Amino acid sequence: MSGSIASSGYSIPNLSSQASALLAQQQSSGLQAAGSAGNASATSGATALGALSNNYSTFLTMLMTQLKNQDPSSPMDANQFTQELVQFSGVEQQISTNSSLSQLIQLTQANALTQSTGLVGHNVALSGTALALQNGQAELSFTSPSGGPVSIAVANAAGTVVKTDTVTASAGSNSWSWNGQSNAGVQLNDGAYTVNVTGTDATGAQNTLSTQTTGQVTGVTASNGAVQLELGTMTAPLSNVVAVTS
Repeated sequence: MSGSIASSGYSIPNLSSQASALLAQQQSSGLQAAGSAGNASATSGATALGALSNNYSTFLTMLMTQLKNQDPSSPMDANQFTQELVQFSGVEQQISTNSSLSQLIQLTQANALTQSTGLVGHNVALSGTALALQNGQAELSFTSPSGGPVSIAVANAAGTVVKTDTVTASAGSNSWSWNGQSNAGVQLNDGAYTVNVTGTDATGAQNTLSTQTTGQVTGVTASNGAVQLELGTMTAPLSNVVAVTS
């Protein structure tokens, strides 16, 4: 029997291009899946390793077939498929590293969740415009660069402004309390609202002022790889906490 691929009846694709395609598939999908955080990433990492193993077996089968049927007068370049083996090994190591990092992230998140339970029952100050109405009360603070009138607008979850107010602020830190009543004097339900505070800067131009809202933590959850604080029916990222006030 002739040693050439053509005369032996085999039709083997180019080994290098086929292996490169398999590696590209792993790098575009497998590694991306393995790099995700949370429980899903551990499953994705195992799936990526399984897919790599199948592709690696396919590569070895192709390699052995081509070696058995190569033309003795024009043997394969050993360096070529050795480089492909090294690439497969590199991809496997990357997937394993990402899987280990995912496990570390899970442990870190679990630790953060456990520590955050100590905030339950305490009042916290949150950066941003999310305002929690709890037991018919809500509080916020804002910083004004200069003294003068400041406009405050509170909107519900649908984006409808339900309460407006104008106060005279002093330069520096100011506070504002809301009794949960609308402009029409109707007591609104507890829940998540947003607030926008507008004042004048040193040049007299109207600008949105930075705000901090205050609320009582009623629970702690983990969602999308991050710890979330519950303030009644409103949730806020733990990263938004700037102070524990009481």
